[in-house]
Amino acid sequence: MVCTVKIYEKPKLEKPVLIEGLPGIGFVANIAALHLIRELNAKIFAEIHSSAFQDLAVTTEKGDVRPPFNELYYYKGKGEERDLIILYGITQALTSYGQYELCGKILDLAEELGCRYIITMGGIRKEGKVEMPKLYFAAANIESAGDALSLGAEIFGGNIFGLAGLLVALGKLRGFGGFSLLAETPGYYPDAKAARAVLEAVCRYLKLKIDLARLDITVEATRKILEDYGILRREDKEKREEPGESWLI
Repeated sequence: MVCTVKIYEKPKLEKPVLIEGLPGIGFVANIAALHLIRELNAKIFAEIHSSAFQDLAVTTEKGDVRPPFNELYYYKGKGEERDLIILYGITQALTSYGQYELCGKILDLAEELGCRYIITMGGIRKEGKVEMPKLYFAAANIESAGDALSLGAEIFGGNIFGLAGLLVALGKLRGFGGFSLLAETPGYYPDAKAARAVLEAVCRYLKLKIDLARLDITVEATRKILEDYGILRREDKEKREEPGESWLI
């Protein structure tokens, strides 16, 4: 196995937007994507496995084992809402080749479903306590930059590692629009404050009505999943430690 995609169904969507939500700094995108999936009752339609994912498996309560995964969900918007494809998973690929291959598979599938716009999410590490996370962006084109600016984000100067950067950059080569939206975070634990800042902006752009009152529940669910897969060290709520893996954006 190199990188395989198992498709359960091919939904019929109207110009869907691809939302990326894989682990990164502060697990911002991971929290945001899981909260969207839960609040929108999004449906899974594909699962991705790669030999470039972590070399472990996790046992379930029933005694089954499951390897690391990425999943794709869909949501059909109501009223002014946009149709969505949501990428969620507990890992990115751990090699450069694996990252490019994973991006290619995701973009192929998104293109088949009529997607021409990508929004990736992530965190920017900032030392010390972050009271009000600032948002930054990098865009595929001028039009997409205008979209991000309208959300109050500032231009980001620097490198965006991982799928948060690659999906937008490689999508641009295929004619996709879109932007990467990044929030300030200390980065050492699942950051609800940064995830909320990104979610509020994304939902405003996509005209989604999402209840953020239960975001803390999603944060704890994210923490539990990441601990089970050894991505985040087990810790009490007072003691904040760095993730067990070196994640990028």
